[in-house]
Amino acid sequence: MKFRSSRKDQAVPRLELRMAGLSVLIAVVLTIIAGRLYYLQVVQHQSLAELADRNRIRLRRLPALRGLVFDRHHRPLVDTVPSFDAVVVPEDTEDLSDTIERLEKLLGGSNIAVRLQQAEDDERPAYEPITVEEHLNWNQVVALETHQLELPGVSLQVTPRRHYLYGEMAAHLLGYVGEVTRNDLRHLVGYENGDQIGKFGLERGWENFLRGGAGGQEIEVDAVGRRLRLLREIPEQPGDGVVLTIDFDVQQAAEQALGPQSGALIAIDPNTGYIIAMASHPAFDPNIFTGGISPANWRRLMTDPSHPLENRVIQGIYAPGSTFKIVDSIAGLQDHTLTPSTTYNCPGGMWYGNREYRCWRKQGHGTLSLHRAIVESCDVYFYQVGERLGVDRIAEWAHALGLGYKTGIDLANEKTGIIPSSEWKRKRYGERWYPAETLSVAIGQGYVSVTPIQMAQVAAEVANGGIRYKPQFVKEVIAPDGSPVQSYPPVVERRLPLNPVDLDFIRDAMCDVVNGPGGTAHKAALPNIVVCGKTGTAQVVAEKQGVRIDEKNMSAAERDNGWFIAFAPKDHPRIAVAAIIEHGGHGGSAAAPGVRDVLEKFFALYPAGLPTTPSAAPAHPQIQADASDQRED
Repeated sequence: MKFRSSRKDQAVPRLELRMAGLSVLIAVVLTIIAGRLYYLQVVQHQSLAELADRNRIRLRRLPALRGLVFDRHHRPLVDTVPSFDAVVVPEDTEDLSDTIERLEKLLGGSNIAVRLQQAEDDERPAYEPITVEEHLNWNQVVALETHQLELPGVSLQVTPRRHYLYGEMAAHLLGYVGEVTRNDLRHLVGYENGDQIGKFGLERGWENFLRGGAGGQEIEVDAVGRRLRLLREIPEQPGDGVVLTIDFDVQQAAEQALGPQSGALIAIDPNTGYIIAMASHPAFDPNIFTGGISPANWRRLMTDPSHPLENRVIQGIYAPGSTFKIVDSIAGLQDHTLTPSTTYNCPGGMWYGNREYRCWRKQGHGTLSLHRAIVESCDVYFYQVGERLGVDRIAEWAHALGLGYKTGIDLANEKTGIIPSSEWKRKRYGERWYPAETLSVAIGQGYVSVTPIQMAQVAAEVANGGIRYKPQFVKEVIAPDGSPVQSYPPVVERRLPLNPVDLDFIRDAMCDVVNGPGGTAHKAALPNIVVCGKTGTAQVVAEKQGVRIDEKNMSAAERDNGWFIAFAPKDHPRIAVAAIIEHGGHGGSAAAPGVRDVLEKFFALYPAGLPTTPSAAPAHPQIQADASDQRED
């Protein structure tokens, strides 16, 4: 007998199969869930706990107060003031677009969204505040505080702001600060987004002293990021102070001496190399860089044809004009191609080859020796001095005096200028040197170019007997409590083997440039101080052969640059100065009066003994009359 299985009996294996598959699926899902829980609870526990905590507890970085900057008498020039800034934490607001719109209406800003996006592009860590508006005025601060509930994620933050007390004064020396860049963050340790860093001048060079050390706060916040209470704090460490060698009063006198004219003036102590004043015009206000310069201000500075960001003291390259005759005189006396009694005749010009090289005084100076040639700045005399020396010996002595090289001052982008030689021309142009070119070099024209700080060093070397000091503008670094951290004593770079008798002769001649008959710098004279100096008038536009250009027919941009270098007093000099006025014309009338004002201020502050001014008979009437309608050198 056969038995048939029922349909019910046949369904049992299929049901068991389905139950087995379902069990496997449940096991897989539970395994995934368990794995995910393990990952979240164990592997990611620390980071997730921190993230959760950050919804309630925030770590706020406290930027350090930058160190103060003082003049030599500890009078503050740069300090730090509080700045009220609006900051946003995007994670604390549900509708960021609405918050941005409200905030822009409230503060009158329009770049908040841009700043937020820039911060995101810079890979800002989560919950890190983003500064969207800086330096809020009192009305903006009140508005932000009273509308706090309508602005989730927005808060007011007080941050230190660099403040340059006297605006443009000494701007090129002090420099400025700005926000760190991505490149800074890649290469520097201890900086974060939003930090300020020295970008230029002293602020850049002494950044490691001035910056200080950041601190921090652990604070509890509510759901929209408002501060509830302080949990823990690590105080910031203020930066060290920097004491300059600059004298505030003399610096002001230097700035006023330049006035609205483009140019530069530097005063140094010839016995130490310490800089007493350094002014470059036109200048800029470093305060506009604090917290980030606006695109409009940056565009204005970069497109200004007068180049206000250029430090003309160390970066301005100029033909030295007749101030270079001091170099010729030293070279000729030391090489014995020239003596104090050497005489040449100046009829108003000198023919060399097929060209006439003219003297600035059309009717000439007649026969004269070295002393009078320096005093009256005779071009024809120094053409012949240069011819006998040759360009290579001139170059060697110019280099020995520091020209053609950086002075070593601790400021970035210093220029070297050019001291030409036969080898220099061969390398530069692939051509030989022509003897006629030496004549132009001998009166500080042609290829030769210098910076004002180099010429100040030349004046100082003549004053102190041939010692070249490294120019320095920082006297010491001090801790916030006033204790010394580091000092900067004078640094002797070279002692030139100059004959003291020859130097005395040159000093006597420079003294009569200011005080003697026929001198070209009477406007620099002081009543009770013997000032020694040398004027220079450097052509900007070369005259054509046989044609004298009348200054009255020149445009302002075509006029000569006016130089004056000086030191005082004659015996035991205490200050050396170099000044240039761009397109100012005659050195004796353009640069000498400003130097006189600086010297007058200096000796009012630092009285010297009252040496008897050399008795100088009034200039010969004929010389005065002739010079009245001629170019002063």
